[in-house]
Amino acid sequence: MITRIISDSSCELFDSADGQFRTAPLTISTDERSFLDDGNLNTREMLDYLSAHKGRSYTACPSIESWLSCFEGADVIYVAVMTSALSGTLNSALSAKSIYEQQHPEVKIHIFDTLTTGPELWLFIEKLEELVASDTSYDEVIRIADEYIHTTRLFFALKSLHNLAANGRINKAVASAIGILGISILNTASEEGRIHPIGKCRSSKKLVASIMEQLDTAGYHGGKVRISHIENAALAESIQAEIYKKYPQADVQFRHCRGLCSYYAEKGGILIGCEC
Repeated sequence: MITRIISDSSCELFDSADGQFRTAPLTISTDERSFLDDGNLNTREMLDYLSAHKGRSYTACPSIESWLSCFEGADVIYVAVMTSALSGTLNSALSAKSIYEQQHPEVKIHIFDTLTTGPELWLFIEKLEELVASDTSYDEVIRIADEYIHTTRLFFALKSLHNLAANGRINKAVASAIGILGISILNTASEEGRIHPIGKCRSSKKLVASIMEQLDTAGYHGGKVRISHIENAALAESIQAEIYKKYPQADVQFRHCRGLCSYYAEKGGILIGCEC
């Protein structure tokens, strides 16, 4: 019996060496060029190109073929996808599931709509890995994982809204004003999996303080924190240090964003997933 955990490329993790964890890549595009969010993507090159690009840009969910490729060879499959409120990724995964089950009726496939992305999705995948490693039954994995979704939170701070404006998600005048003023916009993921602004900060020091305040309000008490950043390791280290000051036993890790989150959060952006 081969059990496999699969996600889309917004999870910040890459395929495992043993193939038991795989990701289906999203695509970031303009009318002239496309970037596949796989292990070969140069995020800095992509961001430099997009920051100079004057036209529209957009993203596309993983193809059905990429999901089917991830499914191939497994007997039990858990799929964790980014929020359905902002992406068609869930629908593409469901379509692939239907096709694969017709071809392989003996295979068990469950798809989780996590209503989040980035490092909160990263936390969710780690929970699935823990459950699978402990030989938890299929039904129990689903039950426990569904409960776990409600015990984590996502916060993120954006220094630029250029790509969100180019993607048509916010007003271009608002995005331009934010860039000129040098403000970081602090947001969280709503219960419906949408972007919910919660504050504005003009300095990294104030931003770190605001993030710590949000963690406290959310009920964080020293559990796991996963941080992803876009060319801003210094800020990630500052947040990690502040968490360790208050919770020396905390498990805090950070890494650079993959392509999809780099596209939306842009240079200087940071995302924080935590257990509450």
